[in-house]
Amino acid sequence: MAAPAAVLAVKAALVATTDQRARTAVLSVVAAVLTPFILIIVVLLCTLSGTANHNNAAVDLTFHGGYLSSEMPAEYRMYIEKMRESFSDLDEVLTEINDMCEDGGVDDYRVKAIFYALFFGADQPRMSDEDYRTFADCFVTYAERQDEDGNTYTVAVPITNLETIYSNLESVLNRVITPEDKSNAQRIYTQAKYGSAGGGEGGNGLPPGIAMGDGSFKALMEEATKYIGWPYVWGGSSPSTSFDCSGYVCWVYTQSGVYNLPRTTAQGIFDQCSVVSREEAKPGDLIFFTGTYASGSPVSHIGIYVGENQMLHCGNPIGYANIDSAYWSSHFYAMGRLPG
Repeated sequence: MAAPAAVLAVKAALVATTDQRARTAVLSVVAAVLTPFILIIVVLLCTLSGTANHNNAAVDLTFHGGYLSSEMPAEYRMYIEKMRESFSDLDEVLTEINDMCEDGGVDDYRVKAIFYALFFGADQPRMSDEDYRTFADCFVTYAERQDEDGNTYTVAVPITNLETIYSNLESVLNRVITPEDKSNAQRIYTQAKYGSAGGGEGGNGLPPGIAMGDGSFKALMEEATKYIGWPYVWGGSSPSTSFDCSGYVCWVYTQSGVYNLPRTTAQGIFDQCSVVSREEAKPGDLIFFTGTYASGSPVSHIGIYVGENQMLHCGNPIGYANIDSAYWSSHFYAMGRLPG
């Protein structure tokens, strides 16, 4: 209530003041009165909650360390320090779990990105070692094995389906994990693991390519729209068979003359791209998704970004889709650009 009262007082003073110097003095008082409120609002907007789009600097400082300036707001600094402490505790339990894995291990970036998205800020709970273990256990299943001597032992098997992971987390945390939570977690994961999008090198160590020109995009769309309404066929890669998602993209890019893209998987295409931010994505760039099925690799689906939050992709059938829908936003992985 203090801010509205201050504004009313200022208005009254300005109305009553006709002298220019007096008016200037009053305006100086206005600045002094309102500046603290403005700063509080700015800090609140910049202080990131688990459901906000996360600040790149905060993600980098939390995941990769670095000096925390004394000029940083105390509350914001505390959030980063608390998250770093939590990551250290998660590292301990993940080491234990990964020692139990037969092949590979749990992706620690995935675990931490989801933890960050859910708990960064005031929502971060006090957690014991047991709580961190319970959280990390949501990313694996356990199975019994027997050695050559007949002795039984337990192995950890990483879960690759993100929806299964989120279902496990909802059960142990007793909370709903929203599509916005999932989308934020994916953005954080991509940035933390592959680097900040949109500047410097891309997510695969590749320099950012040049955005597609109007002529190339027109040629791309002329080829891509020929197949709208065609069915999804697993493994399909040409008009003679119809297409799956990656087969469709490879065919369209190659046949349009825009880019020679030999047949590969969605993950294989991502590995050739530099990562660009959603804000910098242009028509003709590619959009990647994760966890749409148990693919065995992070990227499981791909589409062609056509602008206005729409993609053209090989769903069933081939057609346009809104990438901000609940389903696609919850599986969003990254935007990518082929070299050119």
